[in-house]
Amino acid sequence: MAQAVRVYLANQRRGTANTKGRGDVSGGGKKPWRQKGTGRARQGSTRSPIWTKGGVAHGPHPRDWSLKLSKNMRRQALFSALSARVNEENLLVLENLNLDGIKTKVLVEILKKLPLKGKTLLILPEKNNQIYLSGRNIDKFEIAIAKDLNPYLVLRSKSLLVLESSLSAIEKVFLSESLSKNQKIVEKEDRKDLGKKEEVGKESGNLKEEPGKEAKEGKTKSSDKIVQGKKKAEK
Repeated sequence: MAQAVRVYLANQRRGTANTKGRGDVSGGGKKPWRQKGTGRARQGSTRSPIWTKGGVAHGPHPRDWSLKLSKNMRRQALFSALSARVNEENLLVLENLNLDGIKTKVLVEILKKLPLKGKTLLILPEKNNQIYLSGRNIDKFEIAIAKDLNPYLVLRSKSLLVLESSLSAIEKVFLSESLSKNQKIVEKEDRKDLGKKEEVGKESGNLKEEPGKEAKEGKTKSSDKIVQGKKKAEK
Protein backbone atom coordinates (compact mmCIF):
# COMPACT_ATOMS: atom_id res chain seq x y z
CA MET A 1 0.00 0.00 0.00
CA ALA A 2 2.81 2.41 0.84
CA GLN A 3 4.41 1.84 -2.55
CA ALA A 4 1.10 2.42 -4.35
CA VAL A 5 0.56 5.70 -2.45
CA ARG A 6 4.11 6.85 -3.26
CA VAL A 7 3.61 6.09 -6.96
CA TYR A 8 0.25 7.89 -7.02
CA LEU A 9 1.60 11.04 -5.35
CA ALA A 10 4.69 11.06 -7.57
CA ASN A 11 2.51 10.88 -10.69
CA GLN A 12 0.55 13.93 -9.52
CA ARG A 13 3.67 16.10 -9.74
CA ARG A 14 3.98 18.22 -12.87
CA GLY A 15 7.74 18.62 -12.69
CA THR A 16 7.69 22.11 -14.25
CA ALA A 17 9.71 23.95 -11.55
CA ASN A 18 12.70 25.70 -13.10
CA THR A 19 15.48 28.12 -12.11
CA LYS A 20 18.23 29.92 -13.98
CA GLY A 21 21.85 29.05 -13.30
CA ARG A 22 24.77 31.43 -13.70
CA GLY A 23 24.99 30.49 -17.37
CA ASP A 24 21.29 31.23 -17.99
CA VAL A 25 21.18 34.74 -16.47
CA SER A 26 21.88 37.52 -18.95
CA GLY A 27 24.98 39.65 -18.43
CA GLY A 28 28.05 38.95 -16.34
CA GLY A 29 30.44 38.51 -19.23
CA LYS A 30 32.90 41.08 -17.98
CA LYS A 31 35.24 40.40 -15.07
CA PRO A 32 34.24 42.80 -12.23
CA TRP A 33 37.84 43.72 -11.33
CA ARG A 34 41.33 42.49 -11.98
CA GLN A 35 42.52 39.26 -10.44
CA LYS A 36 45.21 40.67 -8.12
CA GLY A 37 46.12 43.87 -6.34
CA THR A 38 42.72 45.13 -5.18
CA GLY A 39 42.61 43.38 -1.79
CA ARG A 40 39.19 41.98 -2.55
CA ALA A 41 38.20 38.39 -3.25
CA ARG A 42 38.75 37.30 -6.83
CA GLN A 43 35.62 37.29 -8.98
CA GLY A 44 35.03 36.20 -12.55
CA SER A 45 31.39 37.20 -13.11
CA THR A 46 28.66 39.29 -11.51
CA ARG A 47 26.17 36.47 -12.17
CA SER A 48 27.80 34.06 -9.72
CA PRO A 49 25.31 32.50 -7.21
CA ILE A 50 26.90 34.46 -4.34
CA TRP A 51 26.05 37.77 -6.02
CA THR A 52 22.71 39.55 -6.03
CA LYS A 53 20.97 39.16 -9.40
CA GLY A 54 23.13 36.09 -9.88
CA GLY A 55 22.10 32.60 -10.88
CA VAL A 56 20.74 29.88 -8.57
CA ALA A 57 23.07 27.09 -7.50
CA HIS A 58 21.65 23.56 -7.62
CA GLY A 59 18.11 24.82 -8.27
CA PRO A 60 15.24 22.70 -9.61
CA HIS A 61 14.84 21.99 -13.32
CA PRO A 62 12.00 20.38 -15.28
CA ARG A 63 11.97 16.61 -14.86
CA ASP A 64 9.65 13.64 -15.09
CA TRP A 65 8.64 12.38 -11.62
CA SER A 66 6.30 9.66 -12.87
CA LEU A 67 6.66 6.11 -11.55
CA LYS A 68 5.12 2.83 -12.73
CA LEU A 69 3.28 0.12 -10.85
CA SER A 70 1.85 -3.06 -12.32
CA LYS A 71 -1.94 -3.52 -12.51
CA ASN A 72 -1.76 -6.52 -10.22
CA MET A 73 0.11 -4.58 -7.52
CA ARG A 74 -2.31 -1.63 -7.77
CA ARG A 75 -5.27 -3.99 -7.48
CA GLN A 76 -3.79 -5.73 -4.44
CA ALA A 77 -2.99 -2.39 -2.76
CA LEU A 78 -6.56 -1.17 -3.31
CA PHE A 79 -8.10 -4.34 -1.89
CA SER A 80 -5.70 -4.22 1.08
CA ALA A 81 -6.80 -0.65 1.83
CA LEU A 82 -10.49 -1.62 1.58
CA SER A 83 -9.87 -4.65 3.81
CA ALA A 84 -8.22 -2.40 6.39
CA ARG A 85 -11.33 -0.19 6.54
CA VAL A 86 -13.55 -3.28 6.81
CA ASN A 87 -11.47 -4.67 9.71
CA GLU A 88 -11.72 -1.29 11.45
CA GLU A 89 -15.52 -1.39 10.93
CA ASN A 90 -15.35 1.95 9.12
CA LEU A 91 -17.06 0.83 5.90
CA LEU A 92 -20.80 1.42 5.54
CA VAL A 93 -22.94 0.18 2.62
CA LEU A 94 -26.09 2.03 1.54
CA GLU A 95 -28.81 0.58 -0.66
CA ASN A 96 -29.34 3.85 -2.50
CA LEU A 97 -28.84 7.62 -2.21
CA ASN A 98 -31.25 9.87 -4.09
CA LEU A 99 -31.61 13.66 -3.89
CA ASP A 100 -34.45 15.69 -5.39
CA GLY A 101 -32.02 18.42 -6.39
CA ILE A 102 -28.78 20.13 -5.48
CA LYS A 103 -29.37 20.42 -1.72
CA THR A 104 -26.35 20.46 0.59
CA LYS A 105 -28.48 20.76 3.74
CA VAL A 106 -30.34 17.51 2.95
CA LEU A 107 -27.10 15.63 2.33
CA VAL A 108 -25.62 16.96 5.60
CA GLU A 109 -28.63 15.73 7.54
CA ILE A 110 -28.32 12.27 5.95
CA LEU A 111 -24.63 12.09 6.86
CA LYS A 112 -25.32 13.14 10.47
CA LYS A 113 -27.71 10.22 10.91
CA LEU A 114 -25.06 7.70 9.81
CA PRO A 115 -22.36 6.33 12.18
CA LEU A 116 -19.41 7.90 10.38
CA LYS A 117 -16.04 8.84 11.89
CA GLY A 118 -13.73 11.60 10.71
CA LYS A 119 -13.23 12.28 7.02
CA THR A 120 -15.70 10.36 4.84
CA LEU A 121 -15.34 9.11 1.27
CA LEU A 122 -18.54 8.49 -0.70
CA ILE A 123 -18.05 6.01 -3.56
CA LEU A 124 -20.53 6.35 -6.43
CA PRO A 125 -20.99 3.84 -9.28
CA GLU A 126 -20.99 6.63 -11.87
CA LYS A 127 -20.94 10.41 -12.07
CA ASN A 128 -23.92 12.08 -10.36
CA ASN A 129 -23.97 15.88 -10.61
CA GLN A 130 -26.68 16.32 -7.98
CA ILE A 131 -24.76 14.45 -5.30
CA TYR A 132 -21.40 15.93 -6.38
CA LEU A 133 -22.60 19.55 -6.34
CA SER A 134 -24.47 18.98 -3.06
CA GLY A 135 -21.45 17.52 -1.27
CA ARG A 136 -18.45 19.38 -2.68
CA ASN A 137 -18.70 22.14 -0.03
CA ILE A 138 -19.12 19.83 2.98
CA ASP A 139 -16.17 19.76 5.37
CA LYS A 140 -14.29 16.45 5.70
CA PHE A 141 -16.33 14.88 2.92
CA GLU A 142 -15.14 13.65 -0.46
CA ILE A 143 -16.80 11.96 -3.44
CA ALA A 144 -15.18 9.47 -5.82
CA ILE A 145 -16.32 7.26 -8.70
CA ALA A 146 -15.78 3.51 -8.42
CA LYS A 147 -13.64 3.22 -11.57
CA ASP A 148 -11.31 6.00 -10.34
CA LEU A 149 -10.79 4.48 -6.90
CA ASN A 150 -7.20 4.17 -5.66
CA PRO A 151 -5.44 3.29 -2.36
CA TYR A 152 -4.57 6.93 -1.61
CA LEU A 153 -8.22 8.05 -1.61
CA VAL A 154 -9.20 5.13 0.61
CA LEU A 155 -6.36 5.55 3.12
CA ARG A 156 -6.70 9.32 3.61
CA SER A 157 -10.38 8.89 4.56
CA LYS A 158 -11.33 7.49 7.95
CA SER A 159 -14.77 6.20 6.88
CA LEU A 160 -16.06 4.80 3.60
CA LEU A 161 -19.67 5.18 2.43
CA VAL A 162 -20.34 2.78 -0.44
CA LEU A 163 -23.50 2.24 -2.48
CA GLU A 164 -24.53 -1.31 -3.36
CA SER A 165 -24.28 -0.52 -7.06
CA SER A 166 -20.74 0.75 -6.45
CA LEU A 167 -19.69 -2.68 -5.18
CA SER A 168 -20.70 -4.29 -8.47
CA ALA A 169 -18.89 -1.52 -10.37
CA ILE A 170 -15.70 -2.11 -8.35
CA GLU A 171 -15.95 -5.83 -9.00
CA LYS A 172 -16.49 -5.25 -12.72
CA VAL A 173 -13.55 -2.85 -13.09
CA PHE A 174 -10.94 -4.41 -10.83
CA LEU A 175 -11.84 -8.12 -10.70
CA SER A 176 -13.05 -8.95 -14.21
CA GLU A 177 -9.56 -8.41 -15.71
CA SER A 178 -7.87 -10.59 -13.11
CA LEU A 179 -10.44 -13.38 -13.59
CA SER A 180 -10.02 -13.34 -17.37
CA LYS A 181 -6.22 -13.41 -16.96
CA ASN A 182 -6.46 -16.35 -14.58
CA GLN A 183 -8.63 -18.20 -17.08
CA LYS A 184 -6.08 -17.57 -19.82
CA ILE A 185 -3.27 -18.81 -17.57
CA VAL A 186 -5.23 -21.99 -16.79
CA GLU A 187 -5.88 -22.57 -20.49
CA LYS A 188 -2.18 -22.13 -21.29
CA GLU A 189 -1.23 -24.59 -18.55
CA ASP A 190 -3.76 -27.11 -19.89
CA ARG A 191 -2.30 -26.75 -23.38
CA LYS A 192 1.21 -27.28 -22.01
CA ASP A 193 0.08 -30.43 -20.16
CA LEU A 194 -1.52 -31.79 -23.33
CA GLY A 195 1.65 -31.07 -25.30
CA LYS A 196 3.78 -32.84 -22.68
CA LYS A 197 1.46 -35.87 -22.74
CA GLU A 198 1.71 -36.05 -26.54
CA GLU A 199 5.52 -35.85 -26.36
CA VAL A 200 5.61 -38.59 -23.73
CA GLY A 201 3.37 -40.76 -25.93
CA LYS A 202 5.64 -40.27 -28.93
CA GLU A 203 8.73 -41.10 -26.86
CA SER A 204 7.12 -44.28 -25.53
CA GLY A 205 6.21 -45.29 -29.11
CA ASN A 206 9.79 -44.72 -30.19
CA LEU A 207 11.04 -46.83 -27.30
CA LYS A 208 8.77 -49.69 -28.38
CA GLU A 209 10.11 -49.52 -31.93
CA GLU A 210 13.77 -49.47 -30.88
CA PRO A 211 13.98 -53.14 -29.64
CA GLY A 212 12.80 -54.35 -33.07
CA LYS A 213 15.47 -52.22 -34.72
CA GLU A 214 18.16 -53.64 -32.45
CA ALA A 215 17.03 -57.22 -33.28
CA LYS A 216 17.23 -56.45 -36.98
CA GLU A 217 20.67 -54.92 -36.56
CA GLY A 218 21.77 -58.02 -34.57
CA LYS A 219 20.58 -60.30 -37.38
CA THR A 220 22.43 -58.30 -40.03
CA LYS A 221 25.62 -58.33 -37.93
CA SER A 222 25.37 -62.14 -37.44
CA SER A 223 24.76 -62.69 -41.17
CA ASP A 224 27.80 -60.54 -41.97
CA LYS A 225 29.94 -62.65 -39.63
CA ILE A 226 28.72 -65.88 -41.27
CA VAL A 227 29.57 -64.53 -44.75
CA GLN A 228 33.03 -63.49 -43.58
CA GLY A 229 33.61 -66.97 -42.05
CA LYS A 230 32.63 -68.66 -45.29
CA LYS A 231 35.04 -66.47 -47.28
CA LYS A 232 37.90 -67.36 -44.90
CA ALA A 233 37.11 -71.09 -45.23
CA GLU A 234 37.14 -70.88 -49.04
CA LYS A 235 40.56 -69.24 -48.94
